[in-house]
Amino acid sequence: MPTRDRTPPSVNAVKLGLQILLVLSNLFLILLILMHKGKGGGLSDMFGGGMSSSLGGSTVAERNLDRFTIAIGIIWFVTVVGLGLLARFAG
Repeated sequence: MPTRDRTPPSVNAVKLGLQILLVLSNLFLILLILMHKGKGGGLSDMFGGGMSSSLGGSTVAERNLDRFTIAIGIIWFVTVVGLGLLARFAG
């Protein structure tokens, strides 16, 4: 006799929503990280990133990219913690 899932449908809907949010934030975070300019001294120099000259300061676009990356990173972290809490207490 198969066992039935005893979790309420609302918990399953929240879990599905968090899983979708996690996948989307993963993809967007990867995209944002790849858009960052290399700072030098790391792997970016190995692949030719050290050839560009730095202007000494970050531009408005770079600062906004940093802010977006941090915001998406926080969303990713909260989503992972939420899924962990759901797995711990609802299942």
